[in-house]
Amino acid sequence: MTDLRRLRYFLAVAGERNFTRAAERLHIAQPALSRQIRELEKELGVQLLDRTTHSVEPTEAGRLLMERGAALCEEADRLWRDVRGFAGGGSGTLAFGYSMSTSYETAPALLAALADRLPGITVDTRLMSTAEILAGVADGTLDAGLVRCPPPTPELVRTLVRLEPQGVLMRAGHRLAARPAVDPAELSRETLLIHPREANPGHYDAITGILDRAGAAPRLLLRALSFDAGHTPVARGDAVSIVGDSAAPTLPAGLVWRPLTGGAAIELHLLTRGRGARPVVAPLLRTAGEVARDGGWLRSPGGGAQSRGAPGHRGRTASASTSMNSSGR
Repeated sequence: MTDLRRLRYFLAVAGERNFTRAAERLHIAQPALSRQIRELEKELGVQLLDRTTHSVEPTEAGRLLMERGAALCEEADRLWRDVRGFAGGGSGTLAFGYSMSTSYETAPALLAALADRLPGITVDTRLMSTAEILAGVADGTLDAGLVRCPPPTPELVRTLVRLEPQGVLMRAGHRLAARPAVDPAELSRETLLIHPREANPGHYDAITGILDRAGAAPRLLLRALSFDAGHTPVARGDAVSIVGDSAAPTLPAGLVWRPLTGGAAIELHLLTRGRGARPVVAPLLRTAGEVARDGGWLRSPGGGAQSRGAPGHRGRTASASTSMNSSGR
């Protein structure tokens, strides 16, 4: 197969209609350029250029090579760029898992930024539980996962992307709904809807830690992980829930969200593999950092948020249910 370099040399000479100008454009010596064109003609067995003392004109064969050779070089350039893109992480498929609680704002913002800034990457999104995301990233099924309060895991890298302010979700007619903000201590009189600890120990401990620090011991209503967009127990008035501020703009009618005092916040992390991470992960992390910075996601609410609470909060636990609330992921 003809060397593409010789084809590019020919296209330069045919385009300039002059060996001297083409050599200057290509930054090579004119004798070397003339030799390469002769080698190309010899290889193809056809004269490509009519040479006179004052001009150079492509032959009929040369015009055909000009027309189709330019497209061939452009396609080759595109192919090389695409292949190099895989090595640099600018191309390829990213398997990305995220939990239900991150789907209100954080995950959509990251995915939109990836689509806008890295169009060469195709994102395979998967809505999963925290346990499934941890397992998927660890075994390589996922390239990255977005979760709340993941546990330290030796083979995984946690990258903090958001400190999400927390608040109380309740019925519009609740006794605390008229407050601009709610002191966590006032939740002692309430039933708090929360997922079982085994579903996401880090998040459970963070929520109960907020309560412990305030000296609050509400009755806990445990629900298994299954999405409930209507927040049914809260809407019925059976309980309140502590959720992030990203959920507030999409609440169903009849529910309100009020921030907790004291700068309560929950950590959201991107999980990736420490070793064996594919090149596509690097641009994801870079983009996530830009989105976090632009959105002010890493500013601590109240100037001193703590996202990890003390484990083992001993609230009064109600009987478990098999339905789920959206804060459970």
